[in-house]
Amino acid sequence: MGSVNPFRIALANIAIAPSREESVEKACEAISEAGHQQAGLICFPECYVPGYRWPGRPYPAPDPDFLDWATDQVCQAAKQAGICVVLGTERISAQGLQITALVVNADGSIAGWQDKGQLDPSEESTYPARATTRHLFTAGPLTFGVVICHEGWRYPETVRWSARRGAQVVFHPHAHIAEPGSYRPSVFGDPANSFHEKAILCRAAENTCYFASVNAASPGSGTTSAIANPDGTLLCYQPYGQPGLLLADLDLNKATGLLARRCQTWD
Repeated sequence: MGSVNPFRIALANIAIAPSREESVEKACEAISEAGHQQAGLICFPECYVPGYRWPGRPYPAPDPDFLDWATDQVCQAAKQAGICVVLGTERISAQGLQITALVVNADGSIAGWQDKGQLDPSEESTYPARATTRHLFTAGPLTFGVVICHEGWRYPETVRWSARRGAQVVFHPHAHIAEPGSYRPSVFGDPANSFHEKAILCRAAENTCYFASVNAASPGSGTTSAIANPDGTLLCYQPYGQPGLLLADLDLNKATGLLARRCQTWD
């Protein structure tokens, strides 16, 4: 487990797997590597297991048996590596298929799930179920929340919910691949790029917490994995399209949540 302060995290900026079985294999390999790198927590992109269901593309039907097996494999890997895991995945509820993040403790037990509450309009037919509650989690000295893709980009309230309740880091699994004709950045926060990477800095600065956004590595993607400091400056980012773990040592004392707690509410 990572040291108390600073606390080392790893973002799994790894390649998209060609099959659901290989997504589990790659996830377990990344968990093992993060453990060797003395990280206390590793976070994966949105729906890394079994793979994000991009609109208009064929995918296997949701399979609860596979998802149960995948969860068991990830839990075993977390226990062996002694590391907390935030796995972007999916699950099947009474309302249907939904996007979620599985949180696994360093001993391999399941801490809980953070389901996606704010869906992109393009996702609503594929993932009809959504969260109605938010959760906080812990990993040793770290208190953290999870917001998933669209809800972190477009709904700052989801991040503030965690920061107001003591989260020092909010993790942001997302899925983003290049579209035909889209801008292909080479420098983080390029003014010619979309707003998304600027939002990473804003979510941190608005709440005086770390904001850790993780995407898979793919050619031409408009976003990469990055971590913003509590003052809204960039701590680090992964080179575009380059697979690997993005490691960072976080000074948890800097994540005060001050601005999040000072936010007034109105009817």
